[in-house]
Amino acid sequence: MKIHHLNCGTLHAPPNPKAACHCLLLEGAGGLALVDTGIGLEDVRNPPARIGQPTIDAAGFQFHEAETAVRQIEKLGFRPADVRHILLTHADPDHAGGLADFPGAEVHLSEEELTAVTGGSVRYRPPQFTHGPHWRTHPRATRRWFGLEARPVNLPFASDVFHVPLFGHTLGHCGVAVRQGDQCSLHVGDAYYLRAELETDDHPVSRLAALRADDNAQRMANLDHLRRLARDHAGEISLFGYHDFTEFPH
Repeated sequence: MKIHHLNCGTLHAPPNPKAACHCLLLEGAGGLALVDTGIGLEDVRNPPARIGQPTIDAAGFQFHEAETAVRQIEKLGFRPADVRHILLTHADPDHAGGLADFPGAEVHLSEEELTAVTGGSVRYRPPQFTHGPHWRTHPRATRRWFGLEARPVNLPFASDVFHVPLFGHTLGHCGVAVRQGDQCSLHVGDAYYLRAELETDDHPVSRLAALRADDNAQRMANLDHLRRLARDHAGEISLFGYHDFTEFPH
């Protein structure tokens, strides 16, 4: 399986630095799968209705059609219909905006996250889901991956793919792990905003992360797990998050 790293949106609210929307496109014989969807076409065309002006202003949403996942996938020579699966780390508006661009795809997420999405939490944007996503939830599992819970996602690829619960930022937030031979990639979503958080709790962005967390104690506990993985398994696992531009492969 080939992994494409795509920036599917840009956020910039000065004085904070620019933030990416780091999505993955998994390419295999069984088709394509997206990990998160970034900012979508409908977001670009009607931002206030889809996202809401307060959220746009607070996060600094930038709207560029060329950055949307669907346009980048077309540029790679694929059809949007080739995306048969979408794995959400969570359903915040900068992660789920492109769902409507792939209406035929199965949307995989944790059982806890869908409960939060449908439970009326103000952090989610209902207009992004009016097309009727084909939700596929994954409940708690007994399988372990480097000491963490791993919920297998059954995709038509040779590589193993898991949702790895990293709750805290949202109540159902998960990373996405991909195993290829003896090497693994872990997309941590928003379990950290910047890689510097793996080294310190005293970074300016840490205050924003705490403010945005639905359960900050859980967030911090899972951040400690990520620090352990980065420290003890650096030769086996590549860690990267959603917002740090420095984590894109050169």
